[in-house]
Amino acid sequence: MAIDRRREAAGGGPGRLPPAAEENGALPPGDAAASAPLGGRAGPSGGGDIQPLPAPHAAGGPHPSLLLLDYDGSVLPFLGGLGGGYQKTLVLLTWIPALFIGFSQFSDSFLLDQPNFWCRGAGRDAEQAGVTGAGRWGGGDLANWTSPPTTPASTAAWGTAGALGNGSGADGGDAPPLPSPPDKGDNASNCDCHAWDYGIRTGLVQNVVSKWDLVCDNAWKVHVAKFSLLVGLIFGYLITGCIADWFGRRPVLLVCIVSILIFGLAVALSVNVTMFSTLRFFEGFCLAGVILTLYALRIELCPPGKRFTITMVASFVAMAGQFLMPGLAALCRDWQVLQALIICPFLLMLLYWSIFPESLRWLMATHQFESAKKLILYFTQKNRMSPESDIKGVMPELEKELSRRPKKVCIVKVVGTRNLWKNIVVLCVNSLTGFGIHHCFARSMMGHEVKVPLLENFYADYYTAAGIALASCLAMCLVVGVLGRRGGLLLFMILTALASLLQLGLLNLIGKYSQHPDSGMSDSVKDKFSVTFSIVGMFASHAAGSLSVFFCAEITPTVIRCGGLGLVLASAGFGMLTAPIIELHNQKGYFLHHIIFACCTLICIICLLLLPESRDQNLPESIADGEHYTRQPLLPPRRGEQPLLLTNAELKDYSGLHDAAAAGDGLPDGATANGGRPM
Repeated sequence: MAIDRRREAAGGGPGRLPPAAEENGALPPGDAAASAPLGGRAGPSGGGDIQPLPAPHAAGGPHPSLLLLDYDGSVLPFLGGLGGGYQKTLVLLTWIPALFIGFSQFSDSFLLDQPNFWCRGAGRDAEQAGVTGAGRWGGGDLANWTSPPTTPASTAAWGTAGALGNGSGADGGDAPPLPSPPDKGDNASNCDCHAWDYGIRTGLVQNVVSKWDLVCDNAWKVHVAKFSLLVGLIFGYLITGCIADWFGRRPVLLVCIVSILIFGLAVALSVNVTMFSTLRFFEGFCLAGVILTLYALRIELCPPGKRFTITMVASFVAMAGQFLMPGLAALCRDWQVLQALIICPFLLMLLYWSIFPESLRWLMATHQFESAKKLILYFTQKNRMSPESDIKGVMPELEKELSRRPKKVCIVKVVGTRNLWKNIVVLCVNSLTGFGIHHCFARSMMGHEVKVPLLENFYADYYTAAGIALASCLAMCLVVGVLGRRGGLLLFMILTALASLLQLGLLNLIGKYSQHPDSGMSDSVKDKFSVTFSIVGMFASHAAGSLSVFFCAEITPTVIRCGGLGLVLASAGFGMLTAPIIELHNQKGYFLHHIIFACCTLICIICLLLLPESRDQNLPESIADGEHYTRQPLLPPRRGEQPLLLTNAELKDYSGLHDAAAAGDGLPDGATANGGRPM
């Protein structure tokens, strides 16, 4: 009776239902000083000690039916899971654009490759004097230098014979022999001339550098052009992710497809490097929207057991684009033709306007049940399913909820959570570290400090990096299948940390001992160790970064999945952005850069233990579901062992945890706080 009187004094009558919660976001349970429990709020007096508890989930109440919210357990099986023919078609449609995305992501290696160059008309005399632009070379150019050819066959080091002597405005023709590496004393006079001939190594006759003479005093513009695409990707991930959570995946995908066609083709028509860099920013922005929405749609289409496999197939298709890119460049011969050929396949994606629907999972999670009903009927029609297959009664429950108002959520709601924001931040740091330290290993293997004959050619460099990425993805498939998401990510991050620390510490020790004549060590031993550690580091860091992105897509709730994915992908972009920054500063600060990321790997290893395991788990739909996705033991408990996580019935025995228990009333009493069941 005293409780009823307090509720009436707070503005809620004994038979009155509490007001509906605002959208799907929930402030952290148990934080009584900040807010009431999920689904309730304090009365106008503000002095009530006991606040109304949320009403049971029933049709017409503040929460929809649990049957509709359990997408993986009820709605997806009703539609046939991934066995439905229409679902398979949609998954295939998310794989095909991955090839075009692979072309776009690796185009910078060809459009902006810094070629060897010399003063036009310098001839053999300039060669003997060492007149080249090495004074402004990037970090890897000395390693990629090829000695002057002695026979016509040796011109293969440049890619094709036609790539020689292609200075700006040159007609082609016979080119002078390749000059020898210059003496450092002559670097100041290398840029005195006003026209240059170029030796492009990528199979193109002309690229952006040779088109606008981006050498000597203009060499910094090449790095700015590389910035532009990466910065566009970063902003695109952050902005399009929020928009996709609010307006849907399909509108963002279609708008980005149209925009990338406009800006991508405009890049090929650029009249100067400023226009090129600006348009590349917008191309990267739109490309980020395409990558992000396709990734989310792919995840949301699949049942729990197929998510990782479907995602890895898309990764392999994108790698096919990476492997095919050199052949595409050799066929096009000109950078403008290559850019147009990369963008034109996106014309096929305009057909997605009529054949690709909105994400049904997102419609259900945001309570857009009227649109969801139409889409379910469309799915059943495409799959030729009979109404009798609805054993659990999804459609009758859906009919009762048609009048419910949509509840959309922005990624900023995650700030008020207790567990979800920590999981996302940990994965963002892992992604940043994985892709950031990857450049350190790549530079150690392909930079000027290591003189390995195999790595003194552009194609050897390119295909070595691509082969390591392919091997990394193959290893991910095996490791994740055995250890799960968290165990696999932990293993790859440990390998990354070991490779980094050994490269920083052991190689310095070897270098110190190699100076003694009696040690028996030479610089070649140090170089071989450096290459070995670099390969292991590139292998493990690529897997750690890629797995962090996938992990985030699984543990982020559907209502903010694109926003969470945008954060972790933007973090990966920041990691990759360190590469052109270091090159712009002529490799200054590289060692400190490597040390910082090596320390970050150690922090990541500790933080990874806080993450939940998402293998074979249903995707969280609302923010409250994401909050229940809490940490599990790294190793499975033994049979008969008491679980460390209390059930909801046991939680209610503790007065200090009433709020957390109230937020989890939708779960069965036998379930633990992360949705699992005790042994």
